[in-house]
Amino acid sequence: MCGRFAMDDRVNAEITEFVTRTGRKPDEWAPDWESAFNIAPTEDIPILLDSAKTGELRFERARWSLVPAWSPTLKLKFPTFNARAEGMAEKSTWKKPLQTHRGIILARGFYEWTGEKGHKTPWFMSNPDGALLGFAGLYSWWPDSSKDSDHPDRWTLTATIVTSESVKTLVGIHDRNPVILPEDLWLHWIDPTITGDQALVDEAVRAGVTEAEQLLIEQVRPFTAKDEGPQLIQPVQG
Repeated sequence: MCGRFAMDDRVNAEITEFVTRTGRKPDEWAPDWESAFNIAPTEDIPILLDSAKTGELRFERARWSLVPAWSPTLKLKFPTFNARAEGMAEKSTWKKPLQTHRGIILARGFYEWTGEKGHKTPWFMSNPDGALLGFAGLYSWWPDSSKDSDHPDRWTLTATIVTSESVKTLVGIHDRNPVILPEDLWLHWIDPTITGDQALVDEAVRAGVTEAEQLLIEQVRPFTAKDEGPQLIQPVQG
């Protein structure tokens, strides 16, 4: 599971560098992500997409909770901010996005909690060297039928994070973890010319094991849903 994560504004330079290295930099590339250290479901999250129409890599903001295009409302009765990797290709909510609408959701790290309610201890998981984490994700464009077809707010980009059973180093904190892809597999995962199926998901899960096992796990101070700032990811000393 992944229900809270952090992404600072260093991603703007980092993702620009990544795209430049691929040789597919668009004419206009000006990411403007602002630091956020307490990102919750339904809030904006940063996602890297590969546009089938233009062939360009795109850095977008998405609403964290995937809403299929067939849904009559933006708010669903069930949570969709995480998508279980197991049997994904058979689930109606995930099947179509999996085929061609896959993205990399970028994070500096994510939180999980242990302990009893009212006395929970938060933990922050990140790369030991502070590098970006790239979560395997799915996305969907949701149309607001109450708005005209040419209305600028008719379409909302929504997304979910793929999760798998926890790796051995994280099982004591939570029974699931996000599927974290190594950077050299980002373009493969988001390639819209590859029709996504369960084999592709399983490949991503296997590739993500090493990435998840090497995460730095640090205890941080308790915080509330309204708290914000870089202090949230500072480890407890001593």
